Amino acid sequence: MLALHRGGHIELPAVRRRLHNPLAAQQVARRRPHPVPVDRTPLRTSLRELGPLTFCQVRRTPQEALFNWLIESEHYLGYTRAVGEHLKFMVYAGVRPVALFAWSSAARHLGPRDRHLGWSLEARRRNIRFLAYNTRYLIPSWVQVPHLASHLLSRMTRMLCAEWEKVYGHGVYFAETFVDTTRHRGTCYRAANWQFLGRTQGRGKDDLTHRPNRTVKDVLGLPLVSDFRERLLA
Repeated sequence: MLALHRGGHIELPAVRRRLHNPLAAQQVARRRPHPVPVDRTPLRTSLRELGPLTFCQVRRTPQEALFNWLIESEHYLGYTRAVGEHLKFMVYAGVRPVALFAWSSAARHLGPRDRHLGWSLEARRRNIRFLAYNTRYLIPSWVQVPHLASHLLSRMTRMLCAEWEKVYGHGVYFAETFVDTTRHRGTCYRAANWQFLGRTQGRGKDDLTHRPNRTVKDVLGLPLVSDFRERLLA
């Protein structure tokens, strides 16, 4: 009945009262990252003068708490717990974090991407695990280094396939992400050769109304290996 109501087919009475669920509140509290001290002194320099940059995969390491807190406190979307296969990377200049990447399993159904790849339903079912979704990319507010964003994105995607294989025993051959154009233009992605694949329909994956209920986003994609299409269509 709730599905029919959400779809506009029937009208249910208004909710009279909402029951408090203490277990749900505790679950939300457990998911929220705890604050972690971090040096927020402004870092204003050129990319050349920034020095060597080190990429560290921090999932299931002591640095993961800092990663989660920076995403929660600095990224406009905040922190959410990933499901399925996922990796977390922090980029350091010396001992200071200057960027964070979160990657996870790709969306099972995504029209612009599926049309771009041209794969069948069976190929998608078999090979969806070879796609990676860039869920978060953060350069903290105190880091002000021109051209850093596209430079790090290019380096990250060149190493992503091998890093994924280290953890999960298989590589990833294509990357995708969403860009909310009401907030950003996706300039660093385009500078790093990501391709525009199309736009979302403005509906979440759990939508039952078939009507837009969120911001329409650009879908961008990037091949991670030269023969990505042959691998994904196999």
